[in-house]
Amino acid sequence: MSFDDEVRQRIEANAKDRALCEAASKFMHASTQPKYSYNFAWMGRPLIQYPQDIVAMHEILWRTQPDLVIETGIAHGGSLIFSASMLELNAICGGPANARVLGIDIDIRAHNRAAIEAHPMARRIHMMQGSSIAAETIAAVRQFAAGSRNILVCLDSNHTHDHVLAELEAYAPLTSVGNYCVVFDTVVEDLAGQKWADRPWGPGNNPKTAVWKYLETHPEFQIDKSVHQKLLISVAPDGYLLRVK
Repeated sequence: MSFDDEVRQRIEANAKDRALCEAASKFMHASTQPKYSYNFAWMGRPLIQYPQDIVAMHEILWRTQPDLVIETGIAHGGSLIFSASMLELNAICGGPANARVLGIDIDIRAHNRAAIEAHPMARRIHMMQGSSIAAETIAAVRQFAAGSRNILVCLDSNHTHDHVLAELEAYAPLTSVGNYCVVFDTVVEDLAGQKWADRPWGPGNNPKTAVWKYLETHPEFQIDKSVHQKLLISVAPDGYLLRVK
């Protein structure tokens, strides 16, 4: 049996391990309010992600070799830096030489923009300021993406159902067959009882409910359950959407 076969068997077994899955769920519930995900950075920029999802994204970026990554939500820029650095490694190893990352945010703070533009990975990064669901932004993104042959999409901005559904309608179609549209923070649906302060989202109104709605009419995408079965701890259960046709 090959090592890869052993890995697949372990992942399948872990997904059926009730005690392990319950422990992972308890950790997600316990770690959300203390803002555990805010403690990590990538090459000096705050990333605001769980380490498990960071590793999953690395594996996807290596396996799919995109020449364009589209990301909604910039914050401190750590995710843009992460994607750009992975594309840089891909290029060094023979992947697309001129692969780029496009980041979209309704409000790119001046100090964050300056830090991103000063970063060694900045040459692979382009930023657009504007609402990700505004018609003019969508048109600009589609124009920017024209000519790209292999596109990966990541949605991580406003987490309400309506906003994420609108982002899916706008950007998921840009995803290349065989690549992913990753919808972050679908875990909100699973965190009943959590306090969301002044946030407008929560159980029943979040990225996961938007994913479920979108998939009702878009069979070209399937939830890649194997990603969450591997991670167990993730902010994106049911959020790794593989385009199959």
